Amino acid sequence: KTKVFSPNGVAGGIQVPCRAFIYSITMLIRNFHLGDEEAIWSVFYDSVHQIASANYTETQVNAWASKEIDPTVWANHIQKLKPFVVEIEQQIVAYADLQADRLIDHFFVSPSVSRQGVGSALMKHIQTQAKQQKINRLFAYVSLTAKPFFIYFGFEIEHAQTVTLRNVQLNNFLMVKHLYD
Repeated sequence: KTKVFSPNGVAGGIQVPCRAFIYSITMLIRNFHLGDEEAIWSVFYDSVHQIASANYTETQVNAWASKEIDPTVWANHIQKLKPFVVEIEQQIVAYADLQADRLIDHFFVSPSVSRQGVGSALMKHIQTQAKQQKINRLFAYVSLTAKPFFIYFGFEIEHAQTVTLRNVQLNNFLMVKHLYD
């Protein structure tokens, strides 16, 4: 668990200044706990359907984040990923993981906090964790929508690709970041 502080100095949150707003967000970045799966599903589903839908068709987002996904299968998948989660006011609003093979498999932020520093704080946390684990290279399969965010954080496009989910094709990018040599 990352030790973080709220604006009043009490342990439990990170104060993230938001340049676009005149307030700051107090958030907690923590490890996944059993029982987080449903809230994480909501972040994933809403992010794909409300944010990624700007770059993908309705058919593509429905294939990517299908209501048909079995909740038990989802829960098992998330339990294996063991993501970091971001909480604001005890609500999970974002999550991302860092796998042993250096893959960031999931990185999703709720539309309710999009572009408010939550994703940035989470990416910085992942990169700090990677450096602590002596990981020198990260990679991710990044959507059209998330590509500018990953570029901002120093990831480079290795190559574009097309993947098939539930018989629907989606374009994304393999992106890589070298943390140190």
